[in-house]
Amino acid sequence: MLKVRTSDDQTFEVEEHLAIKSETLKFIVDDDVVGDVIPLPNVDGPTMAKIIEWWKEQFDQDGNPTDELKSWEAKFLDVDTDTLYDLLMAANYLNINDLLHKICRKVADLIKGKSVTAIRELFNIPSDFTPEEEAEIRKNNSWAFQ
Repeated sequence: MLKVRTSDDQTFEVEEHLAIKSETLKFIVDDDVVGDVIPLPNVDGPTMAKIIEWWKEQFDQDGNPTDELKSWEAKFLDVDTDTLYDLLMAANYLNINDLLHKICRKVADLIKGKSVTAIRELFNIPSDFTPEEEAEIRKNNSWAFQ
Protein backbone atom coordinates (compact mmCIF):
# COMPACT_ATOMS: atom_id res chain seq x y z
CA MET A 1 0.00 0.00 0.00
CA LEU A 2 1.11 3.51 -0.80
CA LYS A 3 0.00 6.56 1.11
CA VAL A 4 -0.59 9.81 -0.71
CA ARG A 5 -1.41 13.20 0.78
CA THR A 6 -3.42 15.67 -1.24
CA SER A 7 -3.22 19.45 -1.36
CA ASP A 8 -6.03 19.75 1.20
CA ASP A 9 -4.13 17.44 3.58
CA GLN A 10 -6.23 14.32 3.05
CA THR A 11 -4.35 11.03 3.16
CA PHE A 12 -5.32 8.05 1.02
CA GLU A 13 -4.02 4.50 1.00
CA VAL A 14 -3.75 3.16 -2.53
CA GLU A 15 -2.83 -0.35 -3.56
CA GLU A 16 0.51 -0.20 -5.33
CA HIS A 17 -0.69 -2.15 -8.39
CA LEU A 18 -3.28 0.59 -8.90
CA ALA A 19 -1.08 3.57 -8.01
CA ILE A 20 1.55 2.62 -10.59
CA LYS A 21 -1.05 3.19 -13.31
CA SER A 22 0.03 6.78 -12.74
CA GLU A 23 3.34 7.29 -14.53
CA THR A 24 4.23 9.92 -11.92
CA LEU A 25 3.65 7.58 -8.98
CA LYS A 26 5.31 4.69 -10.85
CA PHE A 27 8.44 6.81 -11.29
CA ILE A 28 8.47 7.58 -7.55
CA VAL A 29 8.03 3.89 -6.65
CA ASP A 30 10.56 2.62 -9.23
CA ASP A 31 13.20 5.10 -8.10
CA ASP A 32 12.54 4.12 -4.49
CA VAL A 33 11.84 7.74 -3.55
CA VAL A 34 8.81 6.72 -1.51
CA GLY A 35 8.71 8.13 1.99
CA ASP A 36 5.95 7.44 4.47
CA VAL A 37 3.55 9.56 2.47
CA ILE A 38 3.80 10.84 -1.11
CA PRO A 39 2.71 14.49 -1.31
CA LEU A 40 0.44 15.42 -4.21
CA PRO A 41 0.33 19.23 -4.06
CA ASN A 42 -1.65 19.54 -7.31
CA VAL A 43 -4.48 17.13 -6.45
CA ASP A 44 -7.25 17.72 -3.90
CA GLY A 45 -8.98 15.06 -1.81
CA PRO A 46 -12.28 14.76 -3.69
CA THR A 47 -10.42 14.47 -6.99
CA MET A 48 -8.04 11.82 -5.62
CA ALA A 49 -11.03 9.84 -4.36
CA LYS A 50 -12.48 9.92 -7.90
CA ILE A 51 -9.16 8.79 -9.39
CA ILE A 52 -8.95 5.87 -6.96
CA GLU A 53 -12.53 4.98 -7.90
CA TRP A 54 -11.45 5.05 -11.58
CA TRP A 55 -8.47 2.78 -10.93
CA LYS A 56 -10.50 0.27 -8.96
CA GLU A 57 -13.16 0.04 -11.66
CA GLN A 58 -10.69 -0.06 -14.55
CA PHE A 59 -7.99 -2.32 -13.24
CA ASP A 60 -9.57 -4.71 -10.77
CA GLN A 61 -11.36 -6.42 -13.65
CA ASP A 62 -10.18 -9.29 -15.80
CA GLY A 63 -10.19 -9.08 -19.57
CA ASN A 64 -11.17 -6.35 -21.94
CA PRO A 65 -13.57 -3.50 -21.27
CA THR A 66 -17.19 -4.51 -21.68
CA ASP A 67 -20.26 -2.48 -22.54
CA GLU A 68 -20.90 -2.36 -18.81
CA LEU A 69 -17.51 -0.68 -18.30
CA LYS A 70 -18.21 1.83 -21.07
CA SER A 71 -21.52 2.64 -19.40
CA TRP A 72 -19.73 3.06 -16.06
CA GLU A 73 -17.16 5.39 -17.68
CA ALA A 74 -19.92 7.55 -19.13
CA LYS A 75 -21.53 7.86 -15.69
CA PHE A 76 -18.15 8.50 -14.05
CA LEU A 77 -17.44 11.41 -16.41
CA ASP A 78 -20.97 12.81 -16.19
CA VAL A 79 -19.96 15.49 -13.69
CA ASP A 80 -20.04 19.28 -13.56
CA THR A 81 -17.39 21.16 -15.52
CA ASP A 82 -15.45 22.16 -12.39
CA THR A 83 -15.06 18.51 -11.36
CA LEU A 84 -14.18 17.55 -14.93
CA TYR A 85 -11.50 20.27 -14.95
CA ASP A 86 -10.07 19.05 -11.62
CA LEU A 87 -9.97 15.48 -12.96
CA LEU A 88 -8.30 16.66 -16.16
CA MET A 89 -5.61 18.57 -14.29
CA ALA A 90 -5.00 15.69 -11.85
CA ALA A 91 -4.84 13.09 -14.64
CA ASN A 92 -2.32 15.29 -16.42
CA TYR A 93 -0.24 15.92 -13.27
CA LEU A 94 -0.26 12.22 -12.32
CA ASN A 95 0.29 11.22 -15.96
CA ILE A 96 -2.68 8.83 -16.15
CA ASN A 97 -2.93 8.73 -19.92
CA ASP A 98 -6.01 6.52 -20.31
CA LEU A 99 -8.06 8.73 -17.99
CA LEU A 100 -6.65 11.90 -19.56
CA HIS A 101 -7.69 10.76 -23.05
CA LYS A 102 -11.20 9.86 -21.93
CA ILE A 103 -11.63 13.24 -20.21
CA CYS A 104 -10.37 15.04 -23.32
CA ARG A 105 -12.87 13.07 -25.42
CA LYS A 106 -15.63 14.09 -22.99
CA VAL A 107 -14.61 17.76 -23.23
CA ALA A 108 -14.55 17.51 -27.04
CA ASP A 109 -18.05 16.03 -26.97
CA LEU A 110 -19.21 18.85 -24.69
CA ILE A 111 -18.00 21.62 -27.02
CA LYS A 112 -18.75 19.95 -30.36
CA GLY A 113 -21.10 22.10 -32.41
CA LYS A 114 -21.32 24.87 -29.81
CA SER A 115 -20.74 28.53 -30.47
CA VAL A 116 -17.91 30.45 -28.83
CA THR A 117 -20.45 32.10 -26.55
CA ALA A 118 -21.94 28.75 -25.50
CA ILE A 119 -18.48 27.34 -24.77
CA ARG A 120 -17.59 30.40 -22.70
CA GLU A 121 -20.80 29.98 -20.72
CA LEU A 122 -20.22 26.25 -20.25
CA PHE A 123 -16.74 26.75 -18.81
CA ASN A 124 -17.30 30.18 -17.22
CA ILE A 125 -14.69 31.82 -19.45
CA PRO A 126 -14.97 35.60 -19.60
CA SER A 127 -14.50 37.30 -22.95
CA ASP A 128 -11.16 39.04 -23.45
CA PHE A 129 -12.77 41.57 -25.79
CA THR A 130 -15.03 44.52 -25.25
CA PRO A 131 -18.33 44.32 -27.14
CA GLU A 132 -16.94 46.82 -29.66
CA GLU A 133 -13.78 44.78 -30.25
CA GLU A 134 -15.80 41.60 -30.65
CA ALA A 135 -18.13 43.28 -33.17
CA GLU A 136 -15.11 44.46 -35.17
CA ILE A 137 -13.58 40.96 -35.18
CA ARG A 138 -16.89 39.43 -36.29
CA LYS A 139 -17.19 42.03 -39.05
CA ASN A 140 -13.64 41.46 -40.33
CA ASN A 141 -13.90 37.67 -40.10
CA SER A 142 -17.54 37.05 -40.94
CA TRP A 143 -16.64 33.84 -42.81
CA ALA A 144 -15.60 32.23 -39.49
CA PHE A 145 -18.93 32.93 -37.81
CA GLN A 146 -21.23 31.40 -40.42
